Amino acid sequence: MTETTERGERIAKFLSRAGVASRRDAEAMIEAGRVRLNNAPVTHPAVFIKPGDMVLVDGKPVAEPDRTRLWRYHKPDGLVTTHKDPEGRPTVFGAMPPGMPRVISIGRLDLTSEGLLLLTNDGELARRLELPATGWLRRYRVRVHGGVSPDKIKRLADGMVVEGVKYGPIEAHIDSVQRSNTWLSMSLHEGKNREIRRVMQALELPVTRLIRVAYGPFQLGTLPRGGIEEVNGKVLREQVPGLAK
Repeated sequence: MTETTERGERIAKFLSRAGVASRRDAEAMIEAGRVRLNNAPVTHPAVFIKPGDMVLVDGKPVAEPDRTRLWRYHKPDGLVTTHKDPEGRPTVFGAMPPGMPRVISIGRLDLTSEGLLLLTNDGELARRLELPATGWLRRYRVRVHGGVSPDKIKRLADGMVVEGVKYGPIEAHIDSVQRSNTWLSMSLHEGKNREIRRVMQALELPVTRLIRVAYGPFQLGTLPRGGIEEVNGKVLREQVPGLAK
């Protein structure tokens, strides 16, 4: 995943691989004047760097990217998936154990959602695994208030348009009914912002609990709430072809 040319590597991509930020956020950092190369300000994300160059972000040196690593994290509700929240709410990254390198998330889970969140030190990997073209299913257990009719299951399977946003097919199965609540298993490929909550609200089935149990081949399993576990490097390379060893 370290595409280079004779000129070196684009600085935005370098910052992404180093886990500083996604490539898009790295470009925003450059535009804001926060990045310097060999003590000169960087003004364009297409600037190339070579081995031995000194890169600074906010005056702090950026180390050469480590090997690509991936972690499974059991996100509890009550945490936002961002490095800094303007409202001062607790964040996923503030909950990381001591000794964790800087990581970014692969996709997000909103404040009240729980379950599997993949974390990586490689922004290029995050970008790759978030793309629908990867073909990975995101699987969830979802509790809604109300009964779920076969017609609503079919509407989910056909895809929906909600407030002008087109959502792809969602596979849903009823797991159990508990008084006025229904538990469903739901699977989707794309995972747009708050997708499940928005389509279920449009079906008059407000979501009262949402737990992601799998992202592609990686499972939540028995990982305890708040627990984090690194994915074995061999397993990661098997599941994501093309990764450098």
